[in-house]
Amino acid sequence: MSASSTAFRPVTAMLGLSIKEVSQALRDGKVSATELCRKCINQIKRTRYLNAYITITEETAMEQAQRADNRFRTGNPLGPLDGIPFSVKDNFCTENIETTCASNMLKGYVPPFNATVVQKLLDQGAVLVGKNNLDEFAMGAGSTDGVFGPVRNPWSYATQYREHSREDPDSDWVIAGGSSGGSAAAVASFSSFLALGSDTGGSTRNPGSLCGVVALKPTYGLLSRHGLIPLVNSMDVPGIMTRSVHDAASVLRILQGQDERDSTTVQGPSTPLSLSEHFDIRDICVGIPKEYHAPGMSKDTLAQWSRVAAMFEQGGARVREVSLPHTQHSIVCYHVLCCCEVASNMARFDGLEYGHRSAVDCSTDAMYATTRHEGFNNVVRRRILSGNYFLLKSNYERYFLKAQQMRRLITEDFKNVFHSGIDVLLTPTTLSDATRYSDFMQEDNQTRSAQDDIFTQPVNMAGLPAVTVPTALSCRGLPIGLQLIGQTLQDWKLLTVAHWMEQQLNFPLIRFHKDSNESKLVRSVRERTHTVGL
Repeated sequence: MSASSTAFRPVTAMLGLSIKEVSQALRDGKVSATELCRKCINQIKRTRYLNAYITITEETAMEQAQRADNRFRTGNPLGPLDGIPFSVKDNFCTENIETTCASNMLKGYVPPFNATVVQKLLDQGAVLVGKNNLDEFAMGAGSTDGVFGPVRNPWSYATQYREHSREDPDSDWVIAGGSSGGSAAAVASFSSFLALGSDTGGSTRNPGSLCGVVALKPTYGLLSRHGLIPLVNSMDVPGIMTRSVHDAASVLRILQGQDERDSTTVQGPSTPLSLSEHFDIRDICVGIPKEYHAPGMSKDTLAQWSRVAAMFEQGGARVREVSLPHTQHSIVCYHVLCCCEVASNMARFDGLEYGHRSAVDCSTDAMYATTRHEGFNNVVRRRILSGNYFLLKSNYERYFLKAQQMRRLITEDFKNVFHSGIDVLLTPTTLSDATRYSDFMQEDNQTRSAQDDIFTQPVNMAGLPAVTVPTALSCRGLPIGLQLIGQTLQDWKLLTVAHWMEQQLNFPLIRFHKDSNESKLVRSVRERTHTVGL
């Protein structure tokens, strides 16, 4: 849809447009930033049954939007994101706005600063409408384990899915994926035009695939982690979720770059103003890793993987099967390293300086123990205990050191493939489309994470860029996404290929089922979701 076609469309219809289109509409005066912000806030409230938000920043968002309107009125917009509503996963620090990590440990914590990536968006005039729900401290694969309750996938209430399901939507809904499920649900349900997530082992790409949005995990170090409450420092990357590849590229261009407050950041290569519309796919060689034909992959996912590989070949790209031989050990290696760094990072939450503090005061040790027992859920406690076990002097070489050695081999596998002439790898993102919540909760968190991160976490261990692109709907009417993996610091090239792929696929927009009974769900989450005005 061209930007000129927005002239006669109601403001509500604009919520489904791309950032590029709505930015042009703002500049042309076809919609004001305050109108757009109000529509997004109203959409958040209409879709509260999704439980995608922990905090709604209504008053500050309207003030930011008003300042954007003033800039447009004087002809001085700050950039392509000026006046664009966005949301942030609630493990990014936001100045004077509660940041909880969906945990009792941080309820009531109000940071005195913004995360660097949040500040960069605000500096561009983007409008923060809320903080998104997640798994507690980002430990999970379904956004079901946070203290504010599970996130519901917007496609559970889409016409495309309801036509295949005759059951009550209140009982037959599917997960959003994790741990950035709230961010993915917000973008998919039109309540924000972009959302930030964090990606440690696939936590943006997994929900991006299940919710039918574009999810980019940049090269490690290209985006600052300052202000992102850490899970695994050596793998954490701020992720970008949008409804188009072009939008993700625009956001990446603004967020990338070195940050003196994060020593792991690097200066990325210079990038053009926008993705090329005249890209020749015949210059690209696409690799298909044979080890990614994993047990448990659904027929729909396999069919789409084969279809898109054939699509690249028909377009003139070279398509080759490649081998990543150490992939089979990757998930075990990831589990060990993740738990070790979790044990280290969670040590800061002791009840002394910030966050929850137990009322037990008979001794310092007792206060520590009860604070952490009351503040952390079982998932977090288990990972802390596992990490401390792996790091014991008697176990260090057997577990942690072996895992680090395996990580190096996994990284070398990717390097060897790319040195052989491969430009990008095409893989599934998840084994299947979204699982019903009732089925998902029958497995424990560790098992669920191992299953759902199998295709995504090797990328984090190697520090590579990867992007999930919505591909098609399954036979159940739910999104299936495929993953493209690129070379270090070649994020722009990766997105250029993803943009070509997206143009060929024509993934459908979500259509909400008009008969969905939302009232009971709204009441059930209203007490958990609060509005902030500062």
